[in-house]
Amino acid sequence: MHSHGHGAEGHSHGLHSHGVHAHVHIPPGGMTAILGGAVVATFALVFVELAAGYASHSMALISDAVHNMTDVPTMVISWLATVWASRPPTPEKTYGYHRAGILAAFVNAILLAIVATFLVFESIERLRHPVDVQTNVMLWVSVFALVINGGITLAVHSERRDLNVRSIWIHNLGDALSNIAIVAGALAIRWTGAAWVDPVISIAIGAMVLWSSAGILRESSHILLEGLPRNMQLEQVAGALLRIEGVQEVHDIHIWTLGTELNAISCHVRIPDMHMEESEKILAQIREVLARDFRVTHTTIQFERAGLPAEAGLYMPEPVRGSK
Repeated sequence: MHSHGHGAEGHSHGLHSHGVHAHVHIPPGGMTAILGGAVVATFALVFVELAAGYASHSMALISDAVHNMTDVPTMVISWLATVWASRPPTPEKTYGYHRAGILAAFVNAILLAIVATFLVFESIERLRHPVDVQTNVMLWVSVFALVINGGITLAVHSERRDLNVRSIWIHNLGDALSNIAIVAGALAIRWTGAAWVDPVISIAIGAMVLWSSAGILRESSHILLEGLPRNMQLEQVAGALLRIEGVQEVHDIHIWTLGTELNAISCHVRIPDMHMEESEKILAQIREVLARDFRVTHTTIQFERAGLPAEAGLYMPEPVRGSK
């Protein structure tokens, strides 16, 4: 029986291949600086909106301020995640820190969902008891907020494929859209005097935050639970490996995501008796197919001699008992 564990080599290959796409990437240091600047700008925006919301009696501005306030820990955690994810593996954390960004996205989604629920209930209460709103302050502050949130959205747009950065992108895109809604609401209140428009906008903002955070929570929890990468089927991977000459059986396949767009696989492959040099050629073909067709770059392949009892399936089997 030949046993080849190529986890370390595959991991190195994955680190070099990670991030090679058609769009232009921002260097890790550049993204860290962008997130740092976004934190400062968002802090300033929160204070302006809170003060203006209180002065103008606008629930929509206060809701948007609280929403932006939740973006501050989101960005801080994401900033830490971009720093952690670039760290190399250690003897204790042999996979490195690629999951830091996924964990950050998971925490952020829970935080946003809680705050959004609170905003919806507060807005419903304001809808029951309308308050006159000063539309001038509401209008100009929402325009200022649109400039800040729109700028942050454009700054991180090219890196939105990264789940951690995507949470920032979605949040600030949602903020920018809510700012547009607040501008429209301020004009509607000014022209019609309908005070109910303000809490209705606030409810819409809360619902939008709940919707976006649910998607991030679903995706990040799937990765944290070692789920199969999206748009990938286990049977297709096994079929592709079986088409390689010399591969007679594939079983005990596990495919999971180490970090954003960095996938890993471990599996058992049954091959005929052959010299190790020949088996290395099969291994190279397996890794090529996995990287090219499925973007799996961290590979751990265990070779087994053909002719042994086929007691295992594609999925993780029961413990295999010794056979005579």
